[in-house]
Amino acid sequence: MILLHTTGRILRQLRHDRRTVAMLVAVPTLLLTLLYFMYDSQPGVFDHIALIMLGIFPFIIMFLITSIAMLRERTTGTLERLLTTPLRKTDLLFGYGLAFGVAAAVQAGFATALAYLLLDLDTQGAAGYVVMIAVANAVLGMALGLLASAFAKTEFQAVQFMPVLAVPQLLLCGLFVPRALMAGWLQAISDALPLTYAVEALQEVGAHAEPTGTMWRDFGIVAGAVVVALVAAAGTLRRRTP
Repeated sequence: MILLHTTGRILRQLRHDRRTVAMLVAVPTLLLTLLYFMYDSQPGVFDHIALIMLGIFPFIIMFLITSIAMLRERTTGTLERLLTTPLRKTDLLFGYGLAFGVAAAVQAGFATALAYLLLDLDTQGAAGYVVMIAVANAVLGMALGLLASAFAKTEFQAVQFMPVLAVPQLLLCGLFVPRALMAGWLQAISDALPLTYAVEALQEVGAHAEPTGTMWRDFGIVAGAVVVALVAAAGTLRRRTP
């Protein structure tokens, strides 16, 4: 009950924050449209890039939103007041996970509908699997954002964690260079990063009409990474930022 109450409170906050809602819904669709016109003269390239970006855009946006949102809860004293109630840290963080999971589903639904219906994205697998992986990726970004917020004292510092926790994953996930062509030590690092498996799962959807064992394995790894990040965030969460 406490978990659901926390989830409802966060969803109500999101609903009244029009700028955040606009960022969640509009930014991915606008960026996908930009990609479409960038690669309009190169058949097949948009399908490859857009499919992966349907997972990466939610990851980045959720990381930024949640790291700043949690920092505000600490700096304004809201978190300190909440933790004087029976609310546990895990209830708070998993409540964030459920709330932003709902927001991510809406975001992924809009972006995927745009990509398939208006931008002619073509994949062998069903769009539903793309949405599923995109939601998992968004929740992963949210979980890492909550973890990063525990070590930040200002909103600027929260944003600075993006190059530390998110950018290396973007560079090594196989988006820019196939992982098989990377140096061995880079492949080893890539193997330890959850975004690698999200990208691979999306590539499996793009290449196969039916869900593969690799796709389900990768999805499970991403889901496991979410749980680990949330538990780690609960262990490092402070009531207030000095």
